[in-house]
Amino acid sequence: MEFLANRKTKMEEINLDAIDIRLLAQLQTDASLSNQALAERLHLSPPTCLRRVKRLHEAGLIERQVALLSPDRLAALQGHGLTALVEVSLDRQDTGSLEAFEARIVLDDAVQQCYRVSPGPDFMLVVAVADMPGYLALSQRLFSSDANVRNTKAFFSVKRAKFAPKVLLAGI
Repeated sequence: MEFLANRKTKMEEINLDAIDIRLLAQLQTDASLSNQALAERLHLSPPTCLRRVKRLHEAGLIERQVALLSPDRLAALQGHGLTALVEVSLDRQDTGSLEAFEARIVLDDAVQQCYRVSPGPDFMLVVAVADMPGYLALSQRLFSSDANVRNTKAFFSVKRAKFAPKVLLAGI
């Protein structure tokens, strides 16, 4: 917890200017750019660009950089995958019960996203598995084995029309 408190303090101390916002926006669009290319796009010197990006990382505003894979193209190579949006309602909603469920769920690689929501169910999950037997195994592993899970409701994706994991930035 001390690390999180220090990280939060650092985040509160940082001041973002228009260049920082433009850097964050560009990195959300294409984080694979070299420092040189990023600097050129934003009309910065490479050392200034590198220093600013490092500062944004250290402040915790950039959590990590990842490659976004194409599930449709990979499905053709590996066999079809299955994405489900799952509502989960718990019997007990006290802080400890919610945190315990969340801590257990986020450790499972099949859980792509986890949101604590209100009103309605307690959690909304986005899960990815190979097929229906894979979903059954996930359901037994994560939901059936937890006595505090009252109800689940799964919605299976038939088409992904949009996937844009961007944070909205003011001033863009």
